[in-house]
This record gives sequence, C-alpha cells and structure tokens, in this order.
Amino acid sequence: MKKHLAVPPTKSSLLQVGRQARFLEQGQQMLEKKRDLLTRLVYERLAQYRELRAQTAQELTEAYHWLGIVQMRMGEQMLRQASVGLKPAVAIKIVVRSSVGVEYPSVSAEPLPLQPVGLMWTDVSFDEARLRLRDLTVTLARLGEAENALWRLLAASRKTQKRVNALKYNIIPRYQTTVHFIRSALEEDERNALFQVKVLRARQSA
Repeated sequence: MKKHLAVPPTKSSLLQVGRQARFLEQGQQMLEKKRDLLTRLVYERLAQYRELRAQTAQELTEAYHWLGIVQMRMGEQMLRQASVGLKPAVAIKIVVRSSVGVEYPSVSAEPLPLQPVGLMWTDVSFDEARLRLRDLTVTLARLGEAENALWRLLAASRKTQKRVNALKYNIIPRYQTTVHFIRSALEEDERNALFQVKVLRARQSA
C-alpha cells in the first residue's frame, strides 16, 4: 500500500487534500459517536433479552406442564376436538422501527379473551393450559423482537467499528502523510528557488 496519495505536489493539491483530510476527521468523529450510541443500545437490549429469555423458559415449563396434564385427563383425540374452531387468543401486529439508522421489526402482541368451550367433557386444566400458552405466545413475540433488534444492532456496531478503524488507521493517515509530503516538496522547491535567486544575484554583482 502506498504511503501517500498519487497527487502532484502543488498548492492546489495541498488545499484540496487538506480539506478532504479535515472532512474525513469529522466523519470519524461522527462515526465514533454513532458507535458509542450503538454500544449503549446493545447493552440495553442485551439486558432486556436476558430477562425475556429467563421469563420465556419459566413460562414454557409451566405451559408444557399444564399441557401434559390436560392430555392425560382429556386424551389427545378429545383435546383435538375441543380445539377445533377456536379463535386466535393473541392479536399480533408488526411494524418497522428504527434506532440510530438500524431498522428492525417491532412486534406488538396483545392477549385476547379466551373463547368459551361448550363441550361437557372438557376439563378445567384445558382452560388453564390455553391461558398459559396464550401468555407464552405474548412473551415469545417480545423475545423475538428483542433478539432480532439485538443482532441487528450488533451487526451495525461491528460495521461502524470497522469504518472507524479504516479511517483512523488507514485512510486518514494516508491523507496526513500526503499533506506532509506536499508541504515538504513545496518547501524544497521554495528553497531551490531562493538558492537560484541568490546565485543569479551573485553573478550579477560579479
């Protein structure tokens, strides 16, 4: 990789490269702020995700516990017959949200009243299992949103960090080296010009 840009060592190049270097430094500062904000959001989402994971595991255990009870009391065939025609117990709405330019689906899950079942042979455990599964569905929807947002924020944070590193350790140093190279070349040309002027004056005096 070249140490400096391939530009002619002129004053116009010096001004142009200098402006570009300052612009890149401002971009680096903005990206660093974005990276810090993304990191804070990642830690917030991570705490929420861990909490929802623990809540989901607990509700999942309770829901399967009651599902096992209702299967033993009613039997699989009767359970299927009782479940036919039941309306959804959860209303789910998905919209797109954005945080620091990162888009992710926002899931809104609202529990609905359980539809009564008029079968004479249903057991009370049937309603309890339905209630547990309904609450589990709401929690799973929240967990899915938190996990999706967390991974997208993590990916954006890593991408931003790569851009910061590229600017800080590669691109900006090349521009700074180019500015130093052009200044050195211009100063050398100025010294040569002054030397030639002195030589001409010395000849004229002689």
